[in-house]
Amino acid sequence: MSKAVSLSPLLYPNPITRPRLIVKMSATATRNVGMSFGSLVVKPPAHPTYDLKGVIQLALSEDAGDRGDVTCKATIPVEMEVEAHFLAKEDGIVAGIALAEMVFSEVDPSLKVEWYRKDGDGVHKGLQFGKVHGRAHSIVVAERVVLNFMQRMSGIATLTKVMADAARPAYILETRKTAPGLRLVDKWAVLIGGGQNHRMGLFDMVMIKDNHISIAGGIANALKSVDLYLEQNNLKMGVEIETRTLQEVHEVLHYASQTKTSVTRIMLDNMVIPLSNGDVDVSMLKEAVELINGRFETEASGNVTLDTVNKIGQSGVTYISSGSLTHSVKALDISLKIDTELALEVGRHYRRCKVYYGKERERRIDGGVVEEAEGAKNGHGDASHYHY
Repeated sequence: MSKAVSLSPLLYPNPITRPRLIVKMSATATRNVGMSFGSLVVKPPAHPTYDLKGVIQLALSEDAGDRGDVTCKATIPVEMEVEAHFLAKEDGIVAGIALAEMVFSEVDPSLKVEWYRKDGDGVHKGLQFGKVHGRAHSIVVAERVVLNFMQRMSGIATLTKVMADAARPAYILETRKTAPGLRLVDKWAVLIGGGQNHRMGLFDMVMIKDNHISIAGGIANALKSVDLYLEQNNLKMGVEIETRTLQEVHEVLHYASQTKTSVTRIMLDNMVIPLSNGDVDVSMLKEAVELINGRFETEASGNVTLDTVNKIGQSGVTYISSGSLTHSVKALDISLKIDTELALEVGRHYRRCKVYYGKERERRIDGGVVEEAEGAKNGHGDASHYHY
């Protein structure tokens, strides 16, 4: 699958003619894009077709449209340089630092980024945890896309950290309930927060759920079909089957006792029963775990919240999956603020230089000198293209 994406040259502050970009779903994309950044402490999960660079380009393109940042063009000289600081406006786990560097590099490779925290570190309200220096235009163009990624990823990482700590000794997993187009980004944030990844998509794990079981004609038929399919196609991958009752757990165990099977994990779905007092009953879950007795991995699913995850984690299950890690994320509040005093000083210096060069050009013309001011000689036309 491929998609043509046209990125306007107006997206970039420099007058560079950029060719029309073809965003491909590349098998090497998640391994090759931005992996040289020193801030990369948690690698993104592997995906055979996900193009992280393409996702960044799409995010920038939807923001820039066909004209680019008209406000920047109207108010900010292209070559003016400033420094902007990342500020945490609430406590949490920061995530998306490596991705932020990729965005800045895509907009303007000359931007210099420095971090005082790394992905997965805690931040508190009021903490400055990084800065970026370079062309003001470039920083402002990249700002919203950078913050959108970082705030979402940090929100996911923050919740994951709390859930993962409470779930021990079980491991916390997310699900496929991610934002469309951000599957890898969301799952990357879970890793940064200390969780583990469930299957990336439909391709990397067989997951036999209730609809598959109903259509196949029961648990035994579904398992038999999967075993045959994997054997015929010479595929080796994890196989998980969903169970909703103790009777279904017995059926899976009976099938496995009669034949060699590829099953690796049994999902225990909705075996956590909410009680009227706000607590949960995990007796069925515990009984299922005892029945399985370590023959397969186990995964608890359903009614998993911050209030219930600790009790579920004590039941003996291997994993606990929670869609809320990604589908109900609350963004962590982060801002990027330009150093106002420095910007004002640079702005005043810029205006003085512009006035000087304008007067110098008038003086030379009035004096009969053919040669124009240095800015015009260099083909720039005015001082706004000088480096200050």
